[in-house]
Amino acid sequence: MFHIVQYRSLRLVTQTRLSKMCLKLMFSRLVTFERISKSWFSSHSLIGNKNIILMGPPGAGKTTVGRIVGQKLNCPVIDIDDDVLETTWNMSVSEKLQDVGNEQFLEEEGKALLKFSASGSVISLTGSNPMHTAGMQHVKRNGIVVYLDVPTTVIMSRLKSIKVDRIVGQGPAASLKDILQFRKQFYRRWYDVRVLCGGNMAPEVVAEKVLDAVKRYQNSEVDTYVSTRSTQKNSHKYFSDVVIEGLASDGGLFVPERGLPELTAEEWQTLVEATYAERAQVILERCIHPADIPASKLREMIGTAYGENFTCSKIAPVRHLTGNQFLLELFHGPTASFKDFALQMMPHIFAYCIPRSCNYLVLVATSGDTGSAVLDGFSRLHDTDKQRIAVLSFFPEDGVSPIQKSQMIGCQKENAWSVGVRSDFDFCQTAMKKIFTNSDYTGYLTVEYGTALAAANSINWARLLPQVVYHASAYLDLVHQGIIAFGDPVDICIPTGNFGNILAALYAKMMGIPIRKCICASNENNVLTDFIRTGLYDLRGRKLVPTFSPAVDILKSSNLERYLHLIADGDGQLVTQLYNQLENQGHFQLREDLLEKLQQDLVAGWCSEEDCLAVIHSVYSTTGYILDTHTAVAKVVADRLQDRTCPIIISSTAHYSKFAPAILRALRITEIKQNPLSQLHLLSSYSPLPPVHWGLLETLKKNENEGHRVCAADLN
Repeated sequence: MFHIVQYRSLRLVTQTRLSKMCLKLMFSRLVTFERISKSWFSSHSLIGNKNIILMGPPGAGKTTVGRIVGQKLNCPVIDIDDDVLETTWNMSVSEKLQDVGNEQFLEEEGKALLKFSASGSVISLTGSNPMHTAGMQHVKRNGIVVYLDVPTTVIMSRLKSIKVDRIVGQGPAASLKDILQFRKQFYRRWYDVRVLCGGNMAPEVVAEKVLDAVKRYQNSEVDTYVSTRSTQKNSHKYFSDVVIEGLASDGGLFVPERGLPELTAEEWQTLVEATYAERAQVILERCIHPADIPASKLREMIGTAYGENFTCSKIAPVRHLTGNQFLLELFHGPTASFKDFALQMMPHIFAYCIPRSCNYLVLVATSGDTGSAVLDGFSRLHDTDKQRIAVLSFFPEDGVSPIQKSQMIGCQKENAWSVGVRSDFDFCQTAMKKIFTNSDYTGYLTVEYGTALAAANSINWARLLPQVVYHASAYLDLVHQGIIAFGDPVDICIPTGNFGNILAALYAKMMGIPIRKCICASNENNVLTDFIRTGLYDLRGRKLVPTFSPAVDILKSSNLERYLHLIADGDGQLVTQLYNQLENQGHFQLREDLLEKLQQDLVAGWCSEEDCLAVIHSVYSTTGYILDTHTAVAKVVADRLQDRTCPIIISSTAHYSKFAPAILRALRITEIKQNPLSQLHLLSSYSPLPPVHWGLLETLKKNENEGHRVCAADLN
């Protein structure tokens, strides 16, 4: 017998034995059914012999939406309650419930489902069908399961309106909200595609969304990618291809051919109450075709990526700083920087997408934070995956903080190594791109070792995509906290070097998050500030200046290429011309019309070393909170450029513990010991907010005496 403690069969009942017909009546009043002529959809062209199976909680509107979908497709409509259960039992559902009781009802319902078969139909499940494993396995074999995902608060309101206050199986200690939340785990287990249903969404609108979702599920051609430098038609790739290849063969970066999907305001609002992992699931489902990664596998990856390895249960909390400024804390991951958000997720995506018979060497160039994050992320793979995936991280030997270097060395594992390069980050990144596009290197590895190359920098689309989530989540958190209403604008200020983080914010804006301006904050390596203000990207005569914020000590911003391709409406020829000119002449000038587009999205400023340290001291003196050096750069620029007409979210991209010497100097502590571990203990003695990062302390304690390889800078 199939048992669920306290939460068995979830048929609706009330003290007056209100039948399910009340729900049907409520939804039928929302739409007047007219004879709908057969549209361009057809049951043959869209679903063939497959069934569309509608699943969701009581009150989701499965029956009403099923009728509309069936009429549009001109195919049979089957309601499991009326057409299967009552026919099989020869009695009403309420009578059966009285006859067998709560304990046995779910099992009897499952047995009836196992005897049911149909093809080319629209099927509306009962609310409790997904709780019977064998029954769901049976119906799913010949169908596409569509989850009508309605917020619990909306469902409770609908049930209250028809005086439904209890659900069968609901124990005396459990509330209606508890049981509705409990059921979600079963819905999430079975669906192929999800339709977000807001509280005021009419059944006709939901039905159209169901058809759109099924159409996308059936056609992977809608989610394709092209190179930013592509000039050929029909040269697209699929998500799995771009994850594996990393960099396009023409030297460009992969981008979605049709752009990112846009969610409606009502769809976004269904996520206001959601957890970070739930928001990530919805956003990534929309951006990754289920043919590449099914929803169930994606959920498994997200659960692993954003679980106990983060020190804060909110994953990316938003904290009020002062006035209209809020901090998006992106340092609660295992290596204490925003890179963890992508690099706890990306290794699992990569391992899933690559052929099981191949070995891969993943290369990454880092200006500091990426190195430890990529080493940690890939070292957390399953043992079988670690046997076929190795990682090599290149970093400027003298261009990262002592703690960053110690952390990278400490994060080395059996399949993950660090190599110091006697040059700067731009050299590391250029060298890596040359390796990828040089057939002598790639061919040698393939022939001699049976190993292919892949990239883990933000040039890889799977690195960039997860970062979209935390920008959207930050906005939704402000809505949830009552700071703003959905639709109110916010500005976002981001310390920017390689342009990936700020590009992710721009992508969140494209997807429907009401971001007004993205503020690009640079340190003294302010090539991006000049470019955003003038349209001239000019590297002539510029030399990289080592600063207190090394992660943005970058002159060649790789991901800017993706943004230029976006505002140029996908003109690969123009992007190619610009970057050929940059490579050969050291500069390019953006056309006036493109500069106007750019300045609608972006403003920019930069921060001196003195101002960086000063703002760290000032914020600590007034609030007790310690900013890291990169966040301080953003804070200085935000203070200068914000107009205070809307909230501004400052991305706090790293924990201050990683830059202890600079922080101690900013706090005017004169006795600074050279040992990184001693520096962290000294900081901890000040009882700062937030506390010293435990992950860094543990890494440094365990790996004080480990070494690493160092190589010379040579592109030949």
